[in-house]
Amino acid sequence: MRNRPTLESLGGKPRQADPLPVMEQFYTLQGEGAWAGAPAYFIRLAGCDVGCTWCDVKESWTIGEAQYQPVAALAAQAQASGAPRAVITGGEPALHDLTQLTAALHAAGIRTHIETAGVHPLSGTFDWVCFSPKKFAAPLDEYYERAHELKVVVYHESDLAWAEGHAQRCAPEVRLFLQPEWSRRGQMTPLLIRYVQAHPHWQLSIQTHKYLEIP
Repeated sequence: MRNRPTLESLGGKPRQADPLPVMEQFYTLQGEGAWAGAPAYFIRLAGCDVGCTWCDVKESWTIGEAQYQPVAALAAQAQASGAPRAVITGGEPALHDLTQLTAALHAAGIRTHIETAGVHPLSGTFDWVCFSPKKFAAPLDEYYERAHELKVVVYHESDLAWAEGHAQRCAPEVRLFLQPEWSRRGQMTPLLIRYVQAHPHWQLSIQTHKYLEIP
């Protein structure tokens, strides 16, 4: 594995719980995976040391001083939206200490979800963990036990065998999703349809928010 940049080199502060750097936040319908179509408040934290070459939110990788917001304000905005759940994403959200954010969201009556590549220890209390491993950085063993959902983005056909290796390490009740990488959807979607038909322990995940042109 290549050396990854540190949080400090990305412009961030040492791992801390409050305030947190936020790239954007918005109320929408979740576009992919197990909760596709469900309303959720997204909190996209800034900072990512995974660096997927096909990432469609590369502007989330670095952190600016002006992006830091108090946890209380984040929880208040999520509560004001009326959303029943908040999805903490990134970037790579597990770079940060999420203990206080998840506590504040739960105190506001909001379920907590996370989407993570699993390369850093998970802090905080989550009702749903979407584990999406990447070849660019090895995930930690703890995520195979903590995941509720395994979502593998498929760029090449060879990624399918890699996905099966991760699935074998997850608990039987974990929901398994294969998702075509957006720029390769024309080639990969037909392949994944056939693969899921032949391997029904998987489901197909589509980025419906991009087709619908919603955040």
